[in-house]
Amino acid sequence: MGFQILNSAPRGNRGVASRSFATKMSLRMLACVCLLCSSALATPAQSDVPVISGGVGFLGTSQGGITFFQPTIAPVVALPIGDHVLIEGRATFEEFIAKQNGETGPYHGHFFDTADYLQLDYSVNSRLTLVFGRFLTPFNIYDERLSPIWIHNLQDVPIIFVIGTRTGGSNDGVMARGALLARDSYEVNYTVYYSASNLANNAETHFGSARAAGGRAGVFFPRKRLELGGSYQRYMQDTHMNVSGAYVSWQPYSAPLDVKGEYAHSLSGEGYWLEAAYRLSRFGGPDSAIGRLSPVARVQQFFRNQQVPGDLLPSVNTQQVDFGLNYYLPHEIRLSGSYGREFSSLRNENVWNFAVTYRFLFPAWPGGSR
Repeated sequence: MGFQILNSAPRGNRGVASRSFATKMSLRMLACVCLLCSSALATPAQSDVPVISGGVGFLGTSQGGITFFQPTIAPVVALPIGDHVLIEGRATFEEFIAKQNGETGPYHGHFFDTADYLQLDYSVNSRLTLVFGRFLTPFNIYDERLSPIWIHNLQDVPIIFVIGTRTGGSNDGVMARGALLARDSYEVNYTVYYSASNLANNAETHFGSARAAGGRAGVFFPRKRLELGGSYQRYMQDTHMNVSGAYVSWQPYSAPLDVKGEYAHSLSGEGYWLEAAYRLSRFGGPDSAIGRLSPVARVQQFFRNQQVPGDLLPSVNTQQVDFGLNYYLPHEIRLSGSYGREFSSLRNENVWNFAVTYRFLFPAWPGGSR
């Protein structure tokens, strides 16, 4: 599979952007945020204060003799307008630092910035929310729920992440989502979407999006804290294909355990990942020295069916196992480290990761409240 850019992998085929273009897109994002903030300030019916949150991190990895680093900041802005409208967005700014010649030569940096999402949510009722703009691809659960650097347990994204999220994990279009049924013992949730093509010269851009349509449906059992679901996508850009997937998420009340996994299938191949993290909070409480520690493990496999240009998947069958430790310090600071071993017919190699992340959250102005 070769080395992948930590946390940049979810953003897909970005390539190395020029600084002039990156700066232009950064200013465009900043202008959008400023415009939205002005709109929120001018709305007298506003019921809540806009919130700025996100994360800052320093990530590093060593894989196959290649070492690289990534300082990253990912701000999130949430602007409520009245009781039914929410404007929200997230951007990622990062520097990819590596030696120019792989294992030798001086370190050199490339700057990336990405508009992860910038969307308007209109809450029609308790069962339906309409979303317009740029949103995270709702295929399975990793992209929407686990991809931020302050959330995921392991820094490397799963091998099969790009199945269903091929244009960097974001789409430009319209989406409808909500709870179809809500009972005491179960809830049925759904998401359907359509995205338009937004590619420059058939290449990915900072706002890249492919023509696709799809949906996701899940059943959540509140008493068990268990969710099961499936996803489908019709990819209609270049090589047309059907993409399907399934997921599981379980956080039992009886133990500080977090289990998640996904399966995905496409024309390129199929695969799965399964991950479990256990917080040692039973030993002295969550704020004790050992209670802040959380071991995590993940197994994953990908089976290649045929070669599809630009799919960003391993060219051969690949397996990987990872073990890590997360340590949760006060004030939303987390230390992370992991070791993985990748196996394929092309190579077997070690993958070492470390990260320091900080989660921030504050109102847009002093004196505000969430």
